Amino acid sequence: MIRIGLVDDHTIVRRGLREFLSEEVDLRVTGEASNGHEALELARQGDIDVLLLDLSMPGQGGVDALQAIKARFPALPIIILSGFPEQHYAVTLIKQGASGYLNKDCDPAEIANAVRTVARGRKYVTPAVAEMLADGLGRAGGGDPHEQLSERELQVFLRLAQGETVGHIADSMCLSVKTVSTYRTRVLEKLDLKTNSDLTYYALKNGLMQ
Repeated sequence: MIRIGLVDDHTIVRRGLREFLSEEVDLRVTGEASNGHEALELARQGDIDVLLLDLSMPGQGGVDALQAIKARFPALPIIILSGFPEQHYAVTLIKQGASGYLNKDCDPAEIANAVRTVARGRKYVTPAVAEMLADGLGRAGGGDPHEQLSERELQVFLRLAQGETVGHIADSMCLSVKTVSTYRTRVLEKLDLKTNSDLTYYALKNGLMQ
């Protein structure tokens, strides 16, 4: 029996995953958490074999939680679940210690397969991510400019690129307008861009949004 911890700030998402995984005879959800701090406590309790971790959560996000958990419990397999495109996050997070990365639009059966794979001590990567990892090994340079963005900066960047206002982003991410504006300024500087329209064009050109 593989014991699973679910970490997502949406109760309905955890409930749906729990119901699906309960139908698998070899899988059992033994703990749930709604943010990064609770995820660390879940890992500390030691009653899980695999952690399914949401990437975007209020407060301590998935990247910070991943780093904190892997620092204390390096042997615990962690699969990242995200609504963001895998073109950036998958490779970055696997390099930071994640055992797998799945988009939330994937078939639930793929989540079950991923859990079984990482529980055996292996990485779970989609063919697309495997190709990106292989491409990265062949590069001599430091990668694309957006790969230098922090988790929060990338979240703000993608939301701005999709046309969201600073005020709406602040509300949805539980941040102040001033903080989001600061992130916007940093993103523009790091990507050497000037306007939100430039952000949208950059995201489309680099396959970061549809």
